[in-house]
Amino acid sequence: MQQHIDIQALNQQIQIESAFVDQLTLETAKVIVGQEHMIERLMIGLLTKGHILLEGMPGLAKTLAIKTLAQAVDAQFSRIQFTPDLLPADVLGTMIYNPARSEFAVRKGPIFANFVLADEINRAPAKVQSALLEAMQERQVTIGSETFHLEEPFLVLATQNPIEQEGTYPLPEAQVDRFLLKVKIDYPTKAEERSIVRRNLSGETPFIHKVVTPEALLRAREVMHGIYMDEKIEQYIIDIVFATRNPAEYGLKSLTPLISYGASPRASIGLAQAARAIAFLRHRGYVVPEDVRAICYDVLRHRIGLTYEAEAENITQENIIEKILNKVEVP
Repeated sequence: MQQHIDIQALNQQIQIESAFVDQLTLETAKVIVGQEHMIERLMIGLLTKGHILLEGMPGLAKTLAIKTLAQAVDAQFSRIQFTPDLLPADVLGTMIYNPARSEFAVRKGPIFANFVLADEINRAPAKVQSALLEAMQERQVTIGSETFHLEEPFLVLATQNPIEQEGTYPLPEAQVDRFLLKVKIDYPTKAEERSIVRRNLSGETPFIHKVVTPEALLRAREVMHGIYMDEKIEQYIIDIVFATRNPAEYGLKSLTPLISYGASPRASIGLAQAARAIAFLRHRGYVVPEDVRAICYDVLRHRIGLTYEAEAENITQENIIEKILNKVEVP
């Protein structure tokens, strides 16, 4: 009975604290037509301190989405176009000599923002990717002898082009694992595309109101830690992740020759965090199995390695995740 009362009180608190979510969705909808899946994933990244890897064709509003979200949150936005000749200093910053003072001064790079768009991250060489990913993980940058902490909220949205692989430097698996979510973006529907065309032909630029402050977002993160997750839900998450490593133990022997390596412990942590964020976005004070299933593909698709046999049979990570979700017992 006491637990029921606590959950009820928690529900009321979450409903109050998550009220800005609907306002944020409405503001972004002024500019972005459709793409609700992408916008929701961006919000999950904000709430969980997790970074996002976006994969989609050009022209699907990836840049526009994060720029609009930054405006609605009243936060700093910067965009870095990754190219083969990019250097770590172009991202992080460098020391500049000041002849008037006869001393070196720090010039901060574009990484010093709340929302950072790393456009076509796989076009830059490994040393640039490593510099960015270190800043993402440590949330600090060292320039010369000085160390600077990156201000919260700090979200990196890295994009990849799924079709153009010539002249690219694919992210190593260990670095891809640093991203909380890998989100695949699809084309809009016919109705959505018609609306996109009409909006662009009208020439009107919607004004984005600032509906939430960075401080409110940080408070929402703290509140989100209190969202109730039952032990059965925790066990469900562990079973899903372990099924990617030892599928035969879960009656999925047919998947063994298809998986070269399973998801890391970061996947378990990410699933739990993202499931809580989903519950927060749904104005709920507790996690249900459907929250885990809703975010499972985005958390796991970049953490499961495929064998040559799987690739030869055109089996994708999504096919494997689907089979695991259909087999692992739901609490």
